Amino acid sequence: MLSGSHFQQLDLPRKTALPMAESQLPQIAILGSGIFVKTQYIPRLAEISQLFVLKAIWSRSEESARSAVELARNHFPNVECKWGGAGLEEIIKDTSIIGVAVVVAGQTQVEMSLRLLKGGKHVLQEKPAAACIAEAENALMHYNSLSTNMTQKPIWAVAENYRFEPAFTECKKMIAEIGDMMNVQVIIEGSMNSSNPYFSSSWRRNFFGGFILDMGVHYVAGLRMLVGCEVTSVSAMTSHVDKTLPPPDNISALFQLENGCSGVFAMVVSSRSPKIVWRVVGLNGTLEVERGNKDGKHGYSVSLYMGDGQIKSFFYPFCGVQEELKTFLSDISLANTKGGECKGEPRLSFVEGTRDIAVLEAMLESGKREGALVQVKKF
Repeated sequence: MLSGSHFQQLDLPRKTALPMAESQLPQIAILGSGIFVKTQYIPRLAEISQLFVLKAIWSRSEESARSAVELARNHFPNVECKWGGAGLEEIIKDTSIIGVAVVVAGQTQVEMSLRLLKGGKHVLQEKPAAACIAEAENALMHYNSLSTNMTQKPIWAVAENYRFEPAFTECKKMIAEIGDMMNVQVIIEGSMNSSNPYFSSSWRRNFFGGFILDMGVHYVAGLRMLVGCEVTSVSAMTSHVDKTLPPPDNISALFQLENGCSGVFAMVVSSRSPKIVWRVVGLNGTLEVERGNKDGKHGYSVSLYMGDGQIKSFFYPFCGVQEELKTFLSDISLANTKGGECKGEPRLSFVEGTRDIAVLEAMLESGKREGALVQVKKF
């Protein structure tokens, strides 16, 4: 969510297909009217407007809802404005709406998602998947119990755009070229200062782990995608240096992967010289992914360093937000057409989002215990 302000569409060849009649398109609603809805959801959805109908946008207050709807009507002239408890009930009871994007404060996302799921709606919930592992476990228990009362359990997806970035999906294929892994490094020097639109976000400041958790799930998702296995244990130190940010604002961790390889995860929430890089060192070479830009496009520079001195370089523009939205729309369309239970794309699953949180929660717990080794909760 935090790093979405630079996302651009990847220029890929489009498959030609006959346009679907609007009456056959899935109808969706958006809950939330904040920065990410206005700067990412509405523009990215506008680029794929042929795939769905945006029926409504909801917010707690009428003023907030209207501000988002006014912007959305530039692309979706018939979108309806909903607000408050009554507006939410209208969305839940509207049988024409089959999918809902939940883009609200992290403390209330899970509760809101479960309410919609119980109402039979497919849900795409923004990350982080939950405020903590305890909430995630309780939520999964309630979600799994829906199958006892429903013929079709709705899809519960968590929007983690890093799992849909071509840089990571392609690097996952390249990782075999570097041979057995010897070491992994994840270095994040963020730019969360007063010039960042999310700096004053109140819910992130009152969130367990603050910006470390909210931003960090992206970088853990990228790590897990690259290495293709789970983090099993961590040992971390945390600190609070920049008092304009909630604690902690720095974390340095050692981690162990289930394949036996170890690595480091170092994150600074706000740096004067932002840098974000993943580096995997293998017996036969090294694979590196770094945030950057090329020809005015923001994205990822990928470098594959081989033992013979050969270097292969690639650049992948950002397009993960749009790709995850397209995938969710495809999944709910299929579920609506087929009937019966449809599990949806595994990269979007609530469990995947929970695994990212489990790694960070273990790091934060270790930091509280001055570097004690903490096992990562398995899901």
